[in-house]
Amino acid sequence: MTDSTSPLPRFHLAMPVDDLAAAAEFYGTVIGCERGRSSDTWIDWNLRGHQFVTHLAPARPAPIHNPVDGHDVPVPHFGLILQIPDFHALADRFRAAGTPFVIEPYLRFEGQPGEQWTMFLHDPATNALEFKAFAHDSAVFAT
Repeated sequence: MTDSTSPLPRFHLAMPVDDLAAAAEFYGTVIGCERGRSSDTWIDWNLRGHQFVTHLAPARPAPIHNPVDGHDVPVPHFGLILQIPDFHALADRFRAAGTPFVIEPYLRFEGQPGEQWTMFLHDPATNALEFKAFAHDSAVFAT
């Protein structure tokens, strides 16, 4: 199913949060997502053309981590693949907002297939986020 206004399929992702006001501050102000429809228990966000929804859900599972390239990567996590300048601009926004990183921005798999800039952080509800950037789109699935 395609939409003539969007050349690529867009994802819809709903994530639990324990504080909608904190989610609104983080996704709206810090990341800069446009706010869409909302109620007392959820908020739609435009995450670079994708429909991302924060749903009020106070119960949180225990965190899990897996080792990747010498770092403990939080699982589950989600995020966006950005252009390199946008990646660094977003990292600067997080720094300016005082958002702590789980894994500071760095160049992962340097000199190898799949070389990428990556950073990990948590939103106010401890949902893990990863933002990454590749020099060439062909490297996204490089083996």
